[in-house]
Amino acid sequence: MRDAADRLHYLDEVINLLFPPSRPGARPSVRSVLPHRLVPRRVVPRAWWHTALGRGLPVGGGTDTIETHLSDVLGRRMRVVVHVRPARRANRKPILEAYDESGLTGFVKIGDSPRARRLVRYESEVLRMLAGRPLKVVVPPDVLYHGAWRGLEVLMLSPLPVTSRRVGPRRVPARLLVSAAREIAAIRPYDDETGSEERTGEAAAWHGDFTPWNVAAGADGRLLVWDWERFAVGVPLGFDALHHFFHRALRRMPPPVAARSCLAQAGGLLEPFGVDVAQARRTAVRYLVALAERHRRDGREPLGPPAVWLNPLVDHLECLL
Repeated sequence: MRDAADRLHYLDEVINLLFPPSRPGARPSVRSVLPHRLVPRRVVPRAWWHTALGRGLPVGGGTDTIETHLSDVLGRRMRVVVHVRPARRANRKPILEAYDESGLTGFVKIGDSPRARRLVRYESEVLRMLAGRPLKVVVPPDVLYHGAWRGLEVLMLSPLPVTSRRVGPRRVPARLLVSAAREIAAIRPYDDETGSEERTGEAAAWHGDFTPWNVAAGADGRLLVWDWERFAVGVPLGFDALHHFFHRALRRMPPPVAARSCLAQAGGLLEPFGVDVAQARRTAVRYLVALAERHRRDGREPLGPPAVWLNPLVDHLECLL
């Protein structure tokens, strides 16, 4: 019940951003919260059969809404579905499904805070860079539109060919995950000023959020990969594999146990990358420290204080660093 209240409170803020009235007294349109206001997940255009769900959600009916903006830039009438997302996230941002007459056209990310705007802009840059790479294993989305609207950053991405991400991610074969992580690690972004490939003193690039819910096996044997806003270079080979394992572990064990498991399993996890056991353990420690530092920069501690889940594990391992 508390989660529903938090989601609806954040939804009110989002709706006002996306559907502002153009003038005083402008007639609002009505949307429906599905599956129910007590379990809010999506806000969709109102249909006649939604009356059984209770009263609708009024939204601004002005001439300058996110729907009219997308319709203008894409040259066809667009309707959107708003995902009702948890409010307590460091990188939270409104996520929309965009539809035209033929069906689902793309997913839209809205940068509605300074941090979210930076992440949205950066993901656009990363995806445009990837579009010029001959990737054989990894399938990222295409950028369909990127621009600014009413001070917000708007990024529309192509839907990847998966049936549904809402039913829960299916287990991806380990061999495919390794192949994808290797291909990502080999990516070398071009330096904008020199035109030459960027070189770092580390082994690898990494996706940055290579979690079970951001990947799916494609029908053609490749790996569909979303959410590239954390992509970075200059990390040891294997960060993505460790991140994937750690976040799977967090689903069934508390953070301190998951961190210990990540360190204990590092040798096996990184063996396919040609990393020996000693180096793998050092890489795992560096990964966990990097994750804790990310959370510190984000201003949130979703795993709890590092003094509880991380320090007891690494304090006596300083020699590994």
